[in-house]
Amino acid sequence: MEKSITSGQEIKDLIRAKYRLIYCVSSEESRVEKELIKIAKDRRRNLISWSCTEGFKDLHREQAATSENAKGSLPPDTIDPIKALDQLSKYEDHAIFLLKDYHPFLDTRNFSIVRKLRDINEQFKLKYQRSIIFLSPVYKVAPELESSMAIVDYDLPDREEIGKIVNKILRSVPPELPLRVRTDPEYKDRVIEAALGLIAEEAEDVYSKSLVRTRCFDIETILSEKKHIIRKSGILEFYESRSNFNDIGGLDIMKAWLNKREVAFTQRARDFGLPLPKGILLIGIPGCGKSLTAKAVGAMWQMPLLRLDVGKVFSSLVGSSEENIRKAISTAEAIAPSILWLDELEKGFAGSGGSGQSDSGTTARVFGSFITWLQEKSSPVFVIATANDVSALPPELLRKGRFDEIFFVDLPTEEERGKILKIHLQGKGRDPSKFNVEQFVKATQGFSGSEIEQAIISGLFDAFEIGDGRDIDDELLLAAASEIIPLSYTAKEKIDYLREWARARARRASTTSAESDENQVRMLEI
Repeated sequence: MEKSITSGQEIKDLIRAKYRLIYCVSSEESRVEKELIKIAKDRRRNLISWSCTEGFKDLHREQAATSENAKGSLPPDTIDPIKALDQLSKYEDHAIFLLKDYHPFLDTRNFSIVRKLRDINEQFKLKYQRSIIFLSPVYKVAPELESSMAIVDYDLPDREEIGKIVNKILRSVPPELPLRVRTDPEYKDRVIEAALGLIAEEAEDVYSKSLVRTRCFDIETILSEKKHIIRKSGILEFYESRSNFNDIGGLDIMKAWLNKREVAFTQRARDFGLPLPKGILLIGIPGCGKSLTAKAVGAMWQMPLLRLDVGKVFSSLVGSSEENIRKAISTAEAIAPSILWLDELEKGFAGSGGSGQSDSGTTARVFGSFITWLQEKSSPVFVIATANDVSALPPELLRKGRFDEIFFVDLPTEEERGKILKIHLQGKGRDPSKFNVEQFVKATQGFSGSEIEQAIISGLFDAFEIGDGRDIDDELLLAAASEIIPLSYTAKEKIDYLREWARARARRASTTSAESDENQVRMLEI
């Protein structure tokens, strides 16, 4: 597999190719500086930085690099941005100039600066090998400069760099302190992966915080740091869930499938040749555990669970919606490995296959960007999408290659309803063995998991209202269940359509189906 080009190599190649204006987008000044010092030494050039607070600094000389070609330093007290450019234009030597946070001066309102940079771009062609690198956490350039400017989005620390940070911290920790990362290579790999998406300084800080708080490299503490990145996006929502597969009644086939894929994100799996899982599409009846599955996977795999609210993607400003979906995707990739959860997918992308008359085709373009990424993505972002109305899903979303598997989540079977009842009773602090589970299961034929939960909650309210030490019992539980008209009755035609569609197009999430249970009941009645 071809190795991707690093940001440092990209800058080095641009300098070798005699690009005069380079814009580097990064908030990691010290990390970029270290890379530029290496490049300057390798290319035998002077490296001079400038900021509006410190003026000029000769970074090359500070690092004791060779500087025999230098013809003199620039005035260190030059803090005016236009005067700084005047000094650069007069500098007669091979050099790399690093201008920090220069972006406020690069818009059209400062046209004298824009014009000066265009002049410098031509001037630097004539004599000496000189390049200006603008380093800023945001990209902001006047249109007049865009054609002359090369842009480099500086990569976040990769696995190797994060590993070096872990090793550096380990060297500072007393060897007698028992740390799992020292003895378990697979756990160390997970600790490194948990910090991917953080800048080097953030990774070092959160590792130190984890050691102070838990006296170990705690993955949950490390993942919590990523909330700040997600919160800044404004589109993604970080979900913290303590759920696990034991909180989900049934769905044994889907659970087994997901359990197998958990190890696919490890280095051992990559060395073995396993591909990264892309994701799953869960189609089925509302209230049967699709969303709960997404929450449980995030907790079980110890990965950040990000919920994408598609409604927040769309904006009234022209082009903003397309930019928002790209921003959401890039955020999910930045903190990968992660899980991206899209709930009720069909509602978010409703109208994506329409004529575009209502929204000028915005929905179609956003949807197109999403499914293209879904097909081509190589980052460890596992997508879990849920849908209730399969008829509203665009056909291209169901094409092979978008998702690893499409599961159909049916109503719970008799056995699954019994498990769901026990899970919710235990969750409410009640002993399931004190209830007639079999009687309740028969009384809840056609109920979804959420309807079973609602029956328990309703019974608890009834017991609380009665008072006098009365607790929920079989009588109250059955009475509450009898008052609920399940969705399987009110939307029978829709459920029948879903089952018919899924019969040849999706994989069942459970070994047995509620449909077969219902058929058996009908046969007994006959």
